Amino acid sequence: MASALILIDLMPRIIALPLAPHSGGEVLVRCRTLARSFRASGQPVMMVRVERPNVAEQPPGSDFAEDLVEDGDIVVVKRTIGAFYGTDLEEQLRKLDVDTVVLAGLVTTMGVESTARAAADHGYELEFVADAMSGLAADEHEFTMQRSFPRFGEIRNTADYS
Repeated sequence: MASALILIDLMPRIIALPLAPHSGGEVLVRCRTLARSFRASGQPVMMVRVERPNVAEQPPGSDFAEDLVEDGDIVVVKRTIGAFYGTDLEEQLRKLDVDTVVLAGLVTTMGVESTARAAADHGYELEFVADAMSGLAADEHEFTMQRSFPRFGEIRNTADYS
């Protein structure tokens, strides 16, 4: 069995939000580090971004951050808060024989948490990279890291994957 890194919503328009306790830029740097680490060890990297449904055009800044996605990464486009519903994420993970999902990205209590809960429902082991995600407010991020996420899996930091 294997681990896969899933990076959530690293899009310019979300990175630019006033996030806490880490800025979007800090999260992006740490997520790039995680992705390099996973790629170097031959583990899958999955990039997830959201598209608004039923609109003629996506808002500016809706693609991935520049130079984030590399050849070999798996791209998932979601149209809901979480990355499982209505996508092929589950199929991709099963095809790769993944049993552990490592989550990072934006925003802690939205895309990351929704994806985490669905991953747990699908039976995956979970790891959360606390310093490679951030919330719309520091207290909601910290509460989630201290109270919610430990019930689903392990809390880690970027340095744990180098």
